Amino acid sequence: MALSAYDLTGRTAFVTGAAGGIGRASAVLLAEAGATVHCADRDPDGLHGTAALVKDRGGTAVVHVHDVTDRARLAEAVRSCGRLDVMAAIAGIMHSSPVLETRDEDLDRVLNVNFKGVLYACQEAARLMLAQDVRGSIVTMASGAVDTGGPGLLCYGAAKAAVVQLTKTLATEVGRHGIRVNAVAPGWIRTPMTERHDPEAQAHTEGTMARLAPLGRVGEPDDVAHAVLYLASDASVFTTGQILRPNGGVAMPW
Repeated sequence: MALSAYDLTGRTAFVTGAAGGIGRASAVLLAEAGATVHCADRDPDGLHGTAALVKDRGGTAVVHVHDVTDRARLAEAVRSCGRLDVMAAIAGIMHSSPVLETRDEDLDRVLNVNFKGVLYACQEAARLMLAQDVRGSIVTMASGAVDTGGPGLLCYGAAKAAVVQLTKTLATEVGRHGIRVNAVAPGWIRTPMTERHDPEAQAHTEGTMARLAPLGRVGEPDDVAHAVLYLASDASVFTTGQILRPNGGVAMPW
């Protein structure tokens, strides 16, 4: 397939969680591929930093400061795109607590951001694409946590598993309209979200994950951004309802 399949010139993308980490890397890469990128996050400083990176590289970025759990604000921002070709629902938070110590408010907070925020983004994107008869691409952000159990990851893993089910279900519902829906399930990625306050604990965790990975390292945001670009572009035109796992080979589900 020609490299032109990755060309997003003339298309519009909307990226949630664009203030840093995987969201920022994805927004910048989509813009480099030619898309006009709408960047959404609740962190205004991070958002403007992302927009500056996009513009420095010759791209076009539009900033939307809001929380993904605010359905009305999200819907307004998505509709402001006019035409929408790509939705990358990347915003998420991390939480860790043992099952027996998990509180209602812990579960509610993680589900609100990591599942409902993705659901709202998918709904608004699909509605706009259907209204405009756009054969678009929706990319959600799952996690390697859906493939393995881990202490403390009940809330996070459950929310990401729900994202996988959302992805597969929506793919079956909008596929006949030419809209593709896929998920990315990264392994351990070095981002602000995975950084720990204790540098020694962070180094230990990354060292452990690197040893488990056949490729011998942890991931960087750009590793995931390239998976997002693939799923957003025509290079994956016959791919929907799938889970792409850039994880260095840590988890190989049957």
